[in-house]
Amino acid sequence: MLLSRKPNHADREGRVKHDNDAAPLPPGIPAPSRQSLRGLDWFIFFLADVQTGFGPFIAVYLTTQKWTQVEIGLVLSIGGIVALIGQMPGGAIIDAAKSERLVAGLAIATIGCCALAYAAMPIFPVVVAAATLHAAASCVLGPAIAAISLGLVGPFAIGERLGRNARFASLGNGVAAAVMGTAGYLLSSRSVFLVSFLLAIPTLIALSRIREHEVDIARCHGEMPREAKDRGDTNIWHLIRQRPLIVFALSVLLLQLANASMMPLMASAVTARSAQWATVLVAFCIVVPQAIVALLSPTVGRKAQAWGRRPLLLIGFGALAIRGLLFATVRDPYLLVLVQVFDGFTAAVFAVMIPLIVADVAFGSGHFNLAQGIVGTATGIGASLSTALGGYVSDKFGNATAFLGLASIAATGFLLILMVMPETRRKGMIAPKEIAG
Repeated sequence: MLLSRKPNHADREGRVKHDNDAAPLPPGIPAPSRQSLRGLDWFIFFLADVQTGFGPFIAVYLTTQKWTQVEIGLVLSIGGIVALIGQMPGGAIIDAAKSERLVAGLAIATIGCCALAYAAMPIFPVVVAAATLHAAASCVLGPAIAAISLGLVGPFAIGERLGRNARFASLGNGVAAAVMGTAGYLLSSRSVFLVSFLLAIPTLIALSRIREHEVDIARCHGEMPREAKDRGDTNIWHLIRQRPLIVFALSVLLLQLANASMMPLMASAVTARSAQWATVLVAFCIVVPQAIVALLSPTVGRKAQAWGRRPLLLIGFGALAIRGLLFATVRDPYLLVLVQVFDGFTAAVFAVMIPLIVADVAFGSGHFNLAQGIVGTATGIGASLSTALGGYVSDKFGNATAFLGLASIAATGFLLILMVMPETRRKGMIAPKEIAG
């Protein structure tokens, strides 16, 4: 249905023209405007800024407010549980929405209010409520971004568009970490949440720049166009039973199981070997992967269209396995920063591949965002198990054994992709640069 041998071209009125042998989309579908595409860029950038304030800064802030570690851990656990169980409902909400922009706007406003609540009243009931609402709002934002992207550019250009999304998210994370770290150092840890609240304003402004009429609702939900002869099976159970979706969700679970605890374990190892420079080295270990994601993500999106999805998935898992092996063997804390280059490769691949493969598998079902929720649940389960498993093995057998175990899990994911995961790219699908962003 959506296959073409030649790229489309946009005429002067912004309408998509099709070559003689291409009939992927009905004539007259408007190409997204530069305003909408740039609005999406900056929406993702500022949203990453806002979300950064809810990372490690929460523990730092609550510690300064004389909270015990038990209370801090309870709040973080509540947020994590809500984020885990909210993945599929969040995707279903986006699939049912008539305006993804409206849902995203309400979620951002909620997160801004949560940040203000942290700053104004750091008492247990308020903080628990804020953590719960923040986690719930975040469950709809991820699917909303992917849905808006798909609705704007369609399946032809979604690969490169997702790469561009990852670039702006990475840049936003890096800038926000620097700004909030500086604000926390010069002012107070409370100021981090005030900055997060203020950043919600430009985030909403950027969202408003995306023109509502250019976001095709049917494409947002992964539906076939009404003109399509084969409308596809829209039954939810048919989607859930799709073998590529099940295999991919399992591979993502293995990815997170191998990856989530590597950075905390590495930070502990660096602190033990070079306590004086530990903070600086860990900061570099965070910045290096972000820089690589920003640099490589659009290329990953383009190569996914040219090479297919499986080769890039293999690269991502291979880089993760190599990283685990190097963490187990490298003793120089300064060389560990260079090892984080492999983390950048893995992050760049999966930042693009996760929503892209979900879009491939769920295409025609009308439940694209529910499928994102399924994979998101697998992500949360893998990450939760990883920290507990990695910490236990490290305490019992040492860091080297823990890293070797995590590398083995990554290798298992590599073999799963190599031997079981089918290629999901639709042959002949070419992304026209006019709508890629």
